[in-house]
Amino acid sequence: MNAHHHPHIEALQAVALDGARVAAGSPREAVPLVQRRRISSQALMGNDREVEIEHAGQLYRLRVTSLGKLILTK
Repeated sequence: MNAHHHPHIEALQAVALDGARVAAGSPREAVPLVQRRRISSQALMGNDREVEIEHAGQLYRLRVTSLGKLILTK
C-alpha cells in the first residue's frame, strides 16, 4: 500500500458515486428511485479518529470527538 492509498476515503467516494436519485416532481412528493446506501462510521474511520475527505477539489476532515460524535470540517 502506498502512502497515498486511503481505503476509507475510497469507500466514501464509492458511496458518493452511488448516491440516491430522486424522481422529478415537487420536493414534497419526491420519491427515492434507489434506496440510500448506509455505511457505518467504523467502515469509514477504521481505527482512526480522523480521516481526510476530498470533495470537488476541496479537502475536508471527518473526526470523532471525545464524546463519540462525528464532526466534518473544511
